Amino acid sequence: MSEALPGMPPAPPPAVPRLASVVVLYRRVGPNVEVFWVKREKALAFAGGFYAFPGGKVDKADAQVPMRGAEGEQAALRVAAARELFEEAGVLVAEGAEALGPERVKELRRALLSGQRGWKALLDEAGLSLRAEDFHEAGRWITPPYMPVRFDTYFYLVEVPPHAQAEFLPGELAEATWVVPAEALARWEQGTALLHPPNLHALQVLGRFDTRGQVLERLCAPPHCPDFLATIIEFQQGVRLVPMATPTLPPATHTNTYVLGNGELLIIDPGAEDSLECERLFEVLDILKAEGRRPVAVLLTHHHGDHIGGAKLLKDRLGLPLWCHARTADRLDVPAERILEDGDVLELAGTPPQRWRVLHTPGHARGHVCLVDERSHAAVVGDMVAGVGTIVIDPPEGNMRDYLTQLARLRDLPVTTIYPAHGGAIPDGPGKLQEYIQHRAAREARIMEALPTEGATVAQVVEVAYADTPAFLHPVAERSALATLEKLVEEGRARVEHGRYFLT
Repeated sequence: MSEALPGMPPAPPPAVPRLASVVVLYRRVGPNVEVFWVKREKALAFAGGFYAFPGGKVDKADAQVPMRGAEGEQAALRVAAARELFEEAGVLVAEGAEALGPERVKELRRALLSGQRGWKALLDEAGLSLRAEDFHEAGRWITPPYMPVRFDTYFYLVEVPPHAQAEFLPGELAEATWVVPAEALARWEQGTALLHPPNLHALQVLGRFDTRGQVLERLCAPPHCPDFLATIIEFQQGVRLVPMATPTLPPATHTNTYVLGNGELLIIDPGAEDSLECERLFEVLDILKAEGRRPVAVLLTHHHGDHIGGAKLLKDRLGLPLWCHARTADRLDVPAERILEDGDVLELAGTPPQRWRVLHTPGHARGHVCLVDERSHAAVVGDMVAGVGTIVIDPPEGNMRDYLTQLARLRDLPVTTIYPAHGGAIPDGPGKLQEYIQHRAAREARIMEALPTEGATVAQVVEVAYADTPAFLHPVAERSALATLEKLVEEGRARVEHGRYFLT
């Protein structure tokens, strides 16, 4: 990813949220409460690799299923909640379900999952009816605008019926099990279980279960959530995401600013120049300040405009020093107070403290750096990879051989969760890095195939090797193609004469 080029089409508007339902299923085990959580398959487009609760989007057919005690949209939402709970957990919450034996319930679930029975037909066949009173309203959350897939999600609290047995089936889920909220939160703190804000909030509330009424009241009133949009996004403890609109390359529309730390705070890549956009970051910092946390520095992963736009504003308004690599500092209009080098360790006091190791990772930019958390091995990677779109390697600043070397370095550490500058967090860091390496290898092979005996210009190479890329992106593709051709020349596998490239 890089800055937008002249002539690029405008960024698309935010996706329209789709209605969805989620069930927070719980059971009482002695003095404790356990919840049924699931881990979504890493390949899923939305929240892949994250821990969540059973749920999914509302289908059109859900509106045709009766829901006693509710009408219209509120009925369809509960119908979807009941269906998703049955599909993902095998728990059938319906009047009459207690009369069905376990084998009959499994048979019905298989019929629903295979498409042999629709939800309404299944309920009618089994003589079951749904009741709104079984699904208690437990909050509403809307996916932020920066996400390419968005949902307007209603949460429901459901106590597992005495006759029901929650059961995991492979498919869209990698795992599903009962867990004590405190254990789930401990994994979030360690960085081994990523959580979106609504699921984190639900676990924090259910960790102190007094009466159902009090729990529901707290679930429906999350802090710092105006218009059902989370202000604080903290996928793992001490790694907060603040997406800000920037002039970056589509399909990305935002650059992620990260606020790291549990006491002392490090602000990474404040990329928005617009002061109103920066106010969202200041709002987050004010909330953290009220909790006793304070920023100590601004750090830039590299010098591109969609990463540095708000750096001067933060320095001036908060009196913070700027940290970056020397090859970034010499490209800035503002002074850097600390020059970072490969192997430096940045210590942030707090509970718990954090130690972030600096890796110099040139390739996309000569001064590019990544940060790796020594405890969880999570990595803030700037423009090494992207959660949406791709990364442009633009000579002479960009160097394809350096870039591939650093991708392999990160993969082999190995890192765990990757936090990119564009798009959502990537739980399977090594898998994504290997995917990028393989993609570049395949593209390099196509570029070599696009070099005829008489040679070709970069533009001619792109026409052939990037035939799968929209024409309006060909000027961007030319930059990465040039980087690959320069790599081939460096390695002696190609030569260049008068602007034409030939295989050797």
